[in-house]
Amino acid sequence: MPSIKKSTLSGFSTVKRIFIFIFLADCFIFFHSNVIAQNTVGIFSNHSDIGNPKLSGDVQYNKDDQIYNLKGAGYNIWFGRDEFHYAYNKIKGNFILTANFKLKGVGKDPHRKIGWMIRASATEDAAHMTATVHGDGLTALQWRTMRGAYMRDPQDEIFTKKTATEIIQLERNGKEFIMRVANVGEPLQEIGRTSAIDIPDEVLAGIFICSHHPDVIEEGEAWNVRIESTVPETHNGYKDGILSSKLEILNVLDGKRKVVYEDKGRFEAPNWMPDGNTILFNQGGKIYTVPVTGGTSTLINTGNVLNNNNDHVISFDGKTLGISSKRDGFIGGGSTIYYLPLAGGDPILVTDSTPSYLHGWTKDNKEIVYTAQRISKSPAYNIFKKSINGGAEVQLTNLKKGLADGPECSPDGKFIYYNCNLSGNMQLWRMKMDGTDPTQLTFDENNNWFAHVSPDNKWIAYISFSNTIDATDHPFYKRVSLRLMPVSGGAPKVIAYLYGGQGTFNAPSWSPDSKYLSFVSNSGPIQ
Repeated sequence: MPSIKKSTLSGFSTVKRIFIFIFLADCFIFFHSNVIAQNTVGIFSNHSDIGNPKLSGDVQYNKDDQIYNLKGAGYNIWFGRDEFHYAYNKIKGNFILTANFKLKGVGKDPHRKIGWMIRASATEDAAHMTATVHGDGLTALQWRTMRGAYMRDPQDEIFTKKTATEIIQLERNGKEFIMRVANVGEPLQEIGRTSAIDIPDEVLAGIFICSHHPDVIEEGEAWNVRIESTVPETHNGYKDGILSSKLEILNVLDGKRKVVYEDKGRFEAPNWMPDGNTILFNQGGKIYTVPVTGGTSTLINTGNVLNNNNDHVISFDGKTLGISSKRDGFIGGGSTIYYLPLAGGDPILVTDSTPSYLHGWTKDNKEIVYTAQRISKSPAYNIFKKSINGGAEVQLTNLKKGLADGPECSPDGKFIYYNCNLSGNMQLWRMKMDGTDPTQLTFDENNNWFAHVSPDNKWIAYISFSNTIDATDHPFYKRVSLRLMPVSGGAPKVIAYLYGGQGTFNAPSWSPDSKYLSFVSNSGPIQ
């Protein structure tokens, strides 16, 4: 704000002086607030140069593809002070930062760098923890232990990886910081873990770029950028509070994700509607739709069935919606299966016995497949089939203990895909429509759930939980991944890394053209 000499105001009365100062103060506040607003970029509340580099940097955000384009200079992020460009938020508590990063062009210096940074403040000499990939491929966890301290050479640490990786994840869990990396299609691997720095509860967290040369601007990209506040491992997702929910669209060809709808509450299990333009989900016991481009959700009329869970499926002909809903006072939580017109209407009861959880329709749209527990036969959960027009249910698996879940029929009408813990961990299986010839499809250390077959019958998408979780459980609020494998057989690949779990991927969620998947991720403070 320009200075005003005392003599300039001496000719005005006291009242006029007060009005002038109020006016000037309002102008300053307006100007200052607009500068701050202009610094907002994508999910980040601010972006700026740190350490006053000779050349100014910038970050641009493309709303259509949700990609960040970063430009930055700076002598280095090293010794006792730093110079770089930074897009960041203030954040408290525990969180996970995940993104894909790419430096553009050949670059002037092999140690130009891009990645995630957690920083105590915006001062040039602040303590920080940085997960970075360099122009020459060096991928490292680096840190400054306290304000003004020299950083330690990562070459002296075990926390390095010589080959450049595209996916970088940095997690804060209390005083501990964890770096994980992955090449495209691979699981995340931990390459660094330390509690070497003392940093406040409220920190800056964001993406950065540094040219490692004061007279050079370097450029890079970041996409699938996610900041996910987490909860303690002891947190009970059913009782201890709810995190916010994000509806995401994933392009299975290039792995790029877009957030299209958000809510501070819990919604779950998207189904892609037959029109290709709308997504269906459950929230608060009701069923809603929302455009794939985002916007306002619309309630579907389900009559007096208003305790719907995340087990809902659309018939192959696109005309009928099957739902599972709780009935109070019934065994096993009372989940019962109904069907109704996809546009809405009065539901018709299919399974009177509980609990029954719907997961699929047969190709002819006349039968449903579901998982259920029938105590009179076995304490295990098994897979059943039943006509929507009545008659006896048909048991297709015969576990004496454990769980067979998530049955879904293939588009060609030949197989039922499902998950089962018969081999110990939860793995994907397949059987013929009459329950014969059960065949295990995945063989790894994860707990794999909910095999969703693409409409063109070429791919199986599913969600993987850590083997530290009980094989029969798929809880809320965990680090999970979405994976893709050919129907014809072959090694699975990871297509998304996220924070979610229960409700993320329970229902069939392919787009009609088999190019996209929808799912729910979770983040944010407990309400």
